[in-house]
Amino acid sequence: MASKQLKTVLVTGASGGIGYELARLFARDKYNLVLVARHTTKLEQVAQEFKAQHGVAVTVLTKDLVQPAAPEEIFGELQQAGIQIDILVNNAGFATYGPFAEASLQDELDMLQVNMVALTHLTKLFLPAMLAQHRGKILNVASTAAFQPGPLMAVYYATKAYVLSFSEAIANELAGSGVTVTALCPGATRTGFQERAAMQESKLVQGVIMDAKTVAQLGYRGLMRNQPVVIPGARNKFLTFIVRFTPRQMVTQIVRHMQESNGSQNP
Repeated sequence: MASKQLKTVLVTGASGGIGYELARLFARDKYNLVLVARHTTKLEQVAQEFKAQHGVAVTVLTKDLVQPAAPEEIFGELQQAGIQIDILVNNAGFATYGPFAEASLQDELDMLQVNMVALTHLTKLFLPAMLAQHRGKILNVASTAAFQPGPLMAVYYATKAYVLSFSEAIANELAGSGVTVTALCPGATRTGFQERAAMQESKLVQGVIMDAKTVAQLGYRGLMRNQPVVIPGARNKFLTFIVRFTPRQMVTQIVRHMQESNGSQNP
């Protein structure tokens, strides 16, 4: 159950997938919620669901984290409303799929903004109050992509390497402060992520992959146990372990093979 000291959770990318499932777990344990996503209608539906099922307070903020001003707007609106954030969940993120040279520059700049810059900005804004209270938690959603280069999703893999490195570093800095940082590193997960990235034909997402509910449950458990890194699933744990002992060039080529669509050929 929820700690009596930790009351309000902010979740970005909360309208679906892992973000929705994490928010549902917090609501179940009677945390009040601040839900952030791009689409008001879907957010309002989720808010009504959690209010009705769990009796928690839910604040909805429609923000697109592609916009550089969005983190400051979120922070300012919550300050105005007198809402203190005790747990920050930086879940929002997206990917593009295909060769770097052919990808839209704007799409990849937007990805950098959402996956890295907004996550860092929000952490910077909400961390000082947590430190002043000597309590708080931050969950940053990275990926198993963080552990190796990713041909055909080069920028996405690089953003997740940043999230993991950043999270581990500040977790170390904050040791003993009462504030903990956890990086959640799921592998391929069945969400709307694949459709947005236009990678449904990639071999990486074919067959049996984890569902968002399971990933969220494992991430939530790890967060509450103050684990610095959570890798859901035995297969994902093994893969992230074995890459440490495999030549980097070989790892990169294997990832390339996994990323390709079933009909594509290596050049």
